[in-house]
Amino acid sequence: MATTAVSPSRCRSHGCFLRLVAATAAVLAAFGLARAAGSSADDHVLLNVGSLLPGPSCATPQEHEPSGATSARMRIVHQHGPCSPLADAHGKPPSHAEILAADQNRVESIQRRVSATTSKLKKRAAPVKPAPKKNPGGIHPGHSASSSSPSLPATSGRELGTGNYVVTVGLGTPASKYTVVFDTGSDTTWVQCRPCVARCYKQKEPLFDPAKSSTYANISCADSACDELDESGCTSGNCLYAVQYGDGSYTVGFFAQDTLTVNHDAIKGFRFGCGEKNRGLFGKTAGLLGLGRGKTSLTVQAQYRYGGAFAYCLPASPSGTTGYLDFGPGASPANARVTPMLIDNGPTFYYVGLTGIRVGGQQVPVPESVFSKTGTLVDSGTVITRLPATAYAALSTAFTAGMTAQGFKKAPAYSILDTCYDFTGVSEATLPAVSLLFKGGACLDVDPSGILYAITEAQVCLAFASNGDDDSIGILGNTQQKTYGVVYDLGKKTIGFAPDAC
Repeated sequence: MATTAVSPSRCRSHGCFLRLVAATAAVLAAFGLARAAGSSADDHVLLNVGSLLPGPSCATPQEHEPSGATSARMRIVHQHGPCSPLADAHGKPPSHAEILAADQNRVESIQRRVSATTSKLKKRAAPVKPAPKKNPGGIHPGHSASSSSPSLPATSGRELGTGNYVVTVGLGTPASKYTVVFDTGSDTTWVQCRPCVARCYKQKEPLFDPAKSSTYANISCADSACDELDESGCTSGNCLYAVQYGDGSYTVGFFAQDTLTVNHDAIKGFRFGCGEKNRGLFGKTAGLLGLGRGKTSLTVQAQYRYGGAFAYCLPASPSGTTGYLDFGPGASPANARVTPMLIDNGPTFYYVGLTGIRVGGQQVPVPESVFSKTGTLVDSGTVITRLPATAYAALSTAFTAGMTAQGFKKAPAYSILDTCYDFTGVSEATLPAVSLLFKGGACLDVDPSGILYAITEAQVCLAFASNGDDDSIGILGNTQQKTYGVVYDLGKKTIGFAPDAC
């Protein structure tokens, strides 16, 4: 089956060609990227099984400078990996059961939000006069929350459903550094703030202190910016924000403005949440950086500077190379393959048109209508890609056939993952290649590190899951995005995928 030709069943790009022709098999195998010897370059990939398992320490970071990298480029690491700035603050990392349970909470929350938005768009209801703003969380300047404050539900899960990759930003004048989760599924950026009159969770870095920043200011209830929040309120003329996440965790506080520093770039007058009442275990991070499509997101607030464009690359391994988050048109790798951003599907999220799936070089027998009925969104915070039940069944069947042909032994299902294998004693595994096809001809050849999710060496599972029906929206999760430069461009209304970006 060996061939030197590149079949049309896989994506053609300059990056793919360089990978096939110039890179040596030994180096690629070390990072889990090599093609399987003795099989079609388009049908199979070779996985270094050890690359799926966490390393005890952070390897020497290998930085990647994408072409045209801007002064806003930041380093991305997995918040629970040894390369994280929070590594010595975590203690015991969350279990796979906790990670996957939190992931399911996030997915269900996203699907509820999408469903509610879709219903509103269909109803085309007459305008309703806004209700007066209320105090959403019992926050009062200089006073602790009273016992009569509204009680927001929270669960005891270790993971907040906001994502698991972090970046470091600066806030205030002079700037202090904070490690925050970046999330394309959220709009409002927030950090925990002193004096934290109600409740704060433990974080590694000191809380942001507005009194120490010469450029900090609360936003007035009369300011139109207050109306841009999904949930807002008022106290003593100051605008309040509130955000609640899929697992019941929440943050409430003042909506404020200050200077946000993104690497070397200063974004003056940036609007964010100064959290005074926060509950949930956020992995010791200081808060969240919202990169959604809503008006309160960094993407939109800094559109005057970056044109609504940003790109990130998630590293293949938490203990290997680092990734990056970059802003501006120059952040897009030259080899990105683009698909339309479907902006009419609703706010916040980044919708795309998934049209098909290939396994082992062959397209699985799923009508395009199965994908178009529900739609698909790209999300940085969801771990496992979710598919309509019909599409997942076809993917699982085709992948199982390919793995059976390679002689791999099945393993029990784990949580939401039901197509699992025993890799005990296996150092390298030949896998059926998996490609995702999108409108406009773009395709994402899933990196070997993104095809499987390892519980243990004896239980390594296909990193896709079923929605359980054909009516819930599909989600392209971050496991399948690994090593790709994922490019978002609000101006051009496109999303792109560039292989081998980190």
